[in-house]
Order: sequence, then structure tokens, then C-alpha cells
Amino acid sequence: MGSTPNGLAPISAAERPLGAQSSQWLGLAAVAGAALAADQLTKQLVVGTLGLDGEVHVAGPFSIHHVQNSGIAFGLFASATAIVTVLTALAVGWMLLFFARSGARHPVLPTALGLLIGGSLANLADRIRLGHVTDFLDFRYWPAFNLADSFIVIGVGILLLGLVAADRPPRTGEGTGPHFFGAAR
Repeated sequence: MGSTPNGLAPISAAERPLGAQSSQWLGLAAVAGAALAADQLTKQLVVGTLGLDGEVHVAGPFSIHHVQNSGIAFGLFASATAIVTVLTALAVGWMLLFFARSGARHPVLPTALGLLIGGSLANLADRIRLGHVTDFLDFRYWPAFNLADSFIVIGVGILLLGLVAADRPPRTGEGTGPHFFGAAR
């Protein structure tokens, strides 16, 4: 008996390190950076093309409508920009800490948290720089929003789907097909 573990013995989840590895950090940074860049680029295009409250009809109820939002979703807390800024910064910090400690827990975490962090940082940058967020995707029956908002919602959706899939009991038998995101159990 030596101090070297058996390399062929399976490692239980309790013994497996759950902190994010460098490849997972790279994935998170790539997704967050792409989300941040896409959001900022589209906002610059809207601001440079349409005057405030300018609108271009695209199709059906969808239009590009340049509006400013000093609040959060649905214009809530419009007069609390400083508080929203601080809370957003704290949320991004918490997500980074969570990822550092649990990034290897599930394969969708770099993508889901990358979208959440990238979208949050994009809107945070606008709040700090401009005092408001530029919204422009307008479906008439829903308040206007931007790509950062979309990335945040998609990131939350991926996290929820990952949680639901992780909670499902493993399938048994032949021919049951791949599990969620191709991860076998």
C-alpha cells in the first residue's frame, strides 16, 4: 500500500474537485466576451442609426425602437440607478465566485454563466457610462429589451434545464439514447 492512488479506480463526486479548471474559465470568458461584444455593437448601431424614440418596423409586431431605460426589467427601479449598479456588480461577483468553486460541477455552467455574466456586464457598462441602458428590440406586447437582456434570460433558461436534467434519475437499458447535452450518466 502506497500513497499513490489507483489510477483506474473511479473517483466519487465527493472526491472530484468541483472548482473551475482553466479550460472552463476560458469557455466562460469566451461566452461572456462574445455576449458583451454583441450587445455593445448592436446598441452602438441603434444609437448611431436611430434617434431616441426612432423606430424601424421589421416584420409583424417586431420593430427596432430606440429607447432608454434607467431601471431594470420593465423599467422597475428607474430612479435607483446607483442601487441597481451596485446590486448588478455584486451579482456578477457572486457568479464568478460560484463558478470558481463549482465550475466543474456541470458541463453547461461555462455557457450559462457566461451568458449571464456577459449580459449583466454589458448592461452594467451602460449604466456606469451612460446612466441608462439602451433597449431596442420591441414586440409591442412586451417592453423593449436588448441583446444583454436576452443573454441573461437564455443563461437562466440553460441553468434551469441543466438543473432539471441533473435531477432526473438515470435511464437504464439499451437504446435509451443520449442524455441532456449528450452527457451520459
